[in-house]
Amino acid sequence: MSRSLRELSQYDTAVVKARSLRKKMTSPEVKLWQAIRRKGIGYRFRRQAPVGPFVVDFLCLEARLAIEIDGDVHMFTADRDKARSEYLRDQGLRVLRFWNAEVETDLGDVVSRIREACAQVTTL
Repeated sequence: MSRSLRELSQYDTAVVKARSLRKKMTSPEVKLWQAIRRKGIGYRFRRQAPVGPFVVDFLCLEARLAIEIDGDVHMFTADRDKARSEYLRDQGLRVLRFWNAEVETDLGDVVSRIREACAQVTTL
């Protein structure tokens, strides 16, 4: 299956954006990355990973799981976030969303929920 020129262009743009975002991760993103990197919870994650025209904060291909860490701006972008999540689901991914405050105040619970989501796929 070949991609159209538009899809390739969107993906190339996402790759450039992902590289930039990796260099300026937010504090909650860094905190979660430290907990899940290098198979810290038994699964391999990529950070700031391009998926089509989008860049997701964290991606586990094995579990088909995208993780998004939402800051205050996401209180005003619900429609855009919904469309983005629908696109990711259409690509065969499940989407977990956490607020910055959740990561900052209860990292253990966030990691447990991610681990549970990953385990659900591997037991199907």
